[in-house]
Amino acid sequence: MPYTKNDYPDSMKNMKEIARFKAIDILNAMLKDGYDESRAIPIAISQAKEWYEGASNKEKSEMKKEDVTDHKKDKNSSAKLQNADVIVEYSKEDEKWRVISKGADKADSLHEKKSDALDRAKEILRYRDAKLISKKKDE
Repeated sequence: MPYTKNDYPDSMKNMKEIARFKAIDILNAMLKDGYDESRAIPIAISQAKEWYEGASNKEKSEMKKEDVTDHKKDKNSSAKLQNADVIVEYSKEDEKWRVISKGADKADSLHEKKSDALDRAKEILRYRDAKLISKKKDE
């Protein structure tokens, strides 16, 4: 049974309402994709807080109306990547440092500086039983 705007993990109770709604939405999507709940909750909270900081007033208003329980299983689920190693490598195509999970189709993020990419990779790894693979620019 999915979490709702009125029934959610205790660890979300002190979040701002709209950020909590986003966290519940992310959590339900992750659970539907097969993530373990104990790992999905802190990830959902972290991602929702990050989203809230960058979201426009329109996005926040839309989140208030959104059905946070309606998720379909993603056939390209990222659950298979929940323990994948995280790679930091230079993308010649993008001319930026890329953070990508081993086996993923798309990068998590692109960065001008390798140090920023490493910081993002470490943030991802806080919730994984995996390792960081840092490549040199010419690898």
